Amino acid sequence: MHGLSNPRLALGVGYGMLAGLMWGIIFSVPLLLPDYPPLSLSAGRYLAFGLIVLIPAWFDRCRLAQMDRRDWWKALELSLVGNLLYYCCIAFAVQNAGAPMTTMVIGTLPVVISIAGNLADRQLAWKRLMLPLVVIGSGLALVHGDEWQHGGSGNYGLGVAAALGALFCWTWYPLRNAHWIKQRPQLSMTSWATAQGLTTLPLAAVAFAGLAILPSYHWPLGDDAPRFLALMAALGLCASWLGTLFWNKTSQILPTALSGQMIVFETLFGLVFAFGLRAEWPTPATATGIALLIAGVVFGIRAARQG
Repeated sequence: MHGLSNPRLALGVGYGMLAGLMWGIIFSVPLLLPDYPPLSLSAGRYLAFGLIVLIPAWFDRCRLAQMDRRDWWKALELSLVGNLLYYCCIAFAVQNAGAPMTTMVIGTLPVVISIAGNLADRQLAWKRLMLPLVVIGSGLALVHGDEWQHGGSGNYGLGVAAALGALFCWTWYPLRNAHWIKQRPQLSMTSWATAQGLTTLPLAAVAFAGLAILPSYHWPLGDDAPRFLALMAALGLCASWLGTLFWNKTSQILPTALSGQMIVFETLFGLVFAFGLRAEWPTPATATGIALLIAGVVFGIRAARQG
């Protein structure tokens, strides 16, 4: 495997699993705080993350000072869509369409990003993506059928739409981010990541302050302040910071064709947490749908790498 020893391969896969574990948490928090508006969960998460980023920002202040105004405006744009808006959509989707369906939709990201990228550069024959798309579509249809019966009333349709909105945000974000990085080869990737964390902080602060106008929300910390604070800290530290750290580690160790497949662990852990909170096993149809989704994503990643 590209010269990797078994212990090093195991280490890379282990980091990929840890990243998936950290990211899988994001689908459970809205269920643990069902009465909190989605904007409060997104603002709380990124307030915590922004405060955490202040520490590496202090040590990296010299390189950050070298970034110009265009870099900071671009970081602000990316943070707004890829962080704040993305998780607001996730929280709304989980609270209305359920965590399994939301996790499944977001789990299609690697293939959707490949499709979006291919629309721009046409480097991959579309027929290579047909099998992954059919397999993924079949898996989503099975889970959708089960979830509709489980809680398919009220705002379920809006929840699915929000999940698709989150999918759009995180399809747009990596492509836009990569385009800017190519234009600015002098940027340090560490400093660029820190800059996006810093620009998230004022956005989250403004969003959090705006919650004060909601009559149904007991501003600032809601009806269950201890749980809210604990879960926001967990999201900021684990999902936003440790998850990225572990993902960078697995990307350093594993070949690209293999590291991309590690993203399926986010879907797996998200589903494990979701059904754990329900205290039930997935039905045979849902289990089949999950297996099809994971297989489709792996096929899609392989097709993209081979292309």
